[in-house]
Amino acid sequence: MNAYVFPGQGAQFVGMGLDLYEKYPIAKELFLKANEILGFEITEVMFRGTAEGLKETKVTQPAIFLHSVILSKVMGDTFKPDMVAGHSLGEFSALVANNTLSFEDGLKLVSQRALAMQKACELKPSTMAAVLGLEDTVVEKVCAEISGIVVAANYNCPGQLVISGEISAVEEACEKLKEAGARRALMLPVGGAFHSPLMEPAREELAAAIENTTFSTPSCPIYQNVPTTAINSAEEIKKNLMLQLTAPVKWTQSVQQMVKDGATVFTEIGPGKVLQGLVRKIEPSVTTQAPALIA
Repeated sequence: MNAYVFPGQGAQFVGMGLDLYEKYPIAKELFLKANEILGFEITEVMFRGTAEGLKETKVTQPAIFLHSVILSKVMGDTFKPDMVAGHSLGEFSALVANNTLSFEDGLKLVSQRALAMQKACELKPSTMAAVLGLEDTVVEKVCAEISGIVVAANYNCPGQLVISGEISAVEEACEKLKEAGARRALMLPVGGAFHSPLMEPAREELAAAIENTTFSTPSCPIYQNVPTTAINSAEEIKKNLMLQLTAPVKWTQSVQQMVKDGATVFTEIGPGKVLQGLVRKIEPSVTTQAPALIA
């Protein structure tokens, strides 16, 4: 069975999508439509901007979404997913790919999500850190013992977990995790504590936008970050999506469940190869690949 997976923030690069824009009429049409919807020339930043400009939250999230979704569109009839999943932001790309959300609604939600997250980051200084070489349960236990807010945020693959929270709490957790035997506990250059309770103001804002958006019955199941099992109901997808910003990304568990349910080939749709690497670490028996585009 074919699983299609969609990356999240961090996969962006200058020039992303330009080849699609120049080669495929459908891509050009959707990129120009995106400029209209967003109210600024995101194509300029993506194709010819700077790495710094592309890092702005209001740009990064829509840029990755656009690259992923447009890539799935130019694949035409060769895009035949039996199941989909997305890492954090990538969940929105997956929901357009399996026809739960329209392109326009997906882009509007991603843009609102980015702005809401930016606002939440400005309310309270916060950060994230990557922890390598420890069991998930050890990381969870250490985080639970810290007095400030720090939680497990991204279960990326066995032995690689990202924690998220208040700066002082994350720093303290990093020290304790190193003492507990972590190979590395490294602060990440991010602007906030994504997938932690500190994103509650953003969650509320995004939940209101999701509530007012039409969700259709998906053409194939999605394995959401919350709750990591196959979901086929539009209402359930909507409810789970509202929880995503303050809940952890259980990528390891999602991929394991997809494999249990029959996935043998994982195709990463979007910039970069990060998810291919994570999938191989989670389940070495499966095939991972980038999409083959029609000429």
